[in-house]
Amino acid sequence: MTKCSPFCYFKTGPETILLAVMMYVRFPLSLRNVKYLLHERGVDISHETVRFWWNRFGQLFAAEIRKKRVSRMYANSNWQSHLDEVFVRINGEAHYLWRAVDHEGAVLECFDTKRRDRKAALKFLRKTRKRHGVPHIFVTIKLRSYGAAMKEIGNADRQETGRWLNNRAENSHQPFRRRERDKLRFRRMRTLQKFAAVHGSAQNHFNAERHLKSRSNFKLNRVAALTEWRCLTD
Repeated sequence: MTKCSPFCYFKTGPETILLAVMMYVRFPLSLRNVKYLLHERGVDISHETVRFWWNRFGQLFAAEIRKKRVSRMYANSNWQSHLDEVFVRINGEAHYLWRAVDHEGAVLECFDTKRRDRKAALKFLRKTRKRHGVPHIFVTIKLRSYGAAMKEIGNADRQETGRWLNNRAENSHQPFRRRERDKLRFRRMRTLQKFAAVHGSAQNHFNAERHLKSRSNFKLNRVAALTEWRCLTD
């Protein structure tokens, strides 16, 4: 049976939808900013249309990116994982966004909770291990919740803490913080969880690490990432 295209019932072409979702996820733009940029390209839509496209296709694109990265065996290494949490406010209430990144800075997992206790840390660790396996080293801050959770799952001997050891995870929060300010914060936990997961996948896909490559290799990787994004649903 032939697989139906996810764009088959839309009047707008898939190239425009892919471009709109990429603009909204990758760059610090609001829904209306994306609308104005598309209007300059001859596409007259509402900002609510951009919102609908993002909600409909964001997770689909993120799942395709994760699947291709794992299939090519160049993404999620089991050597070392950096774990950290960042404070997020939703409707005036404090929440915590837990984030796991590998030794290269690629985002492995994002998880939103209302508390920062042992139970939340344990749930986050189990979710990360289920999807990405058990790394040789867990680098965390000196939060006691991590130590208690590590003891319960039997990985206490793999935990490392230090003053600057977890800078990799700290730096991974910066792109998300910029998008959070542009979105004027979040209103629901579900929206935060969905956006953080899709934003992390897009960040992994387009992060060419310019400081580690020559100009020629950087340009080739940038073109390859854009071409692969345009072919996500082929």
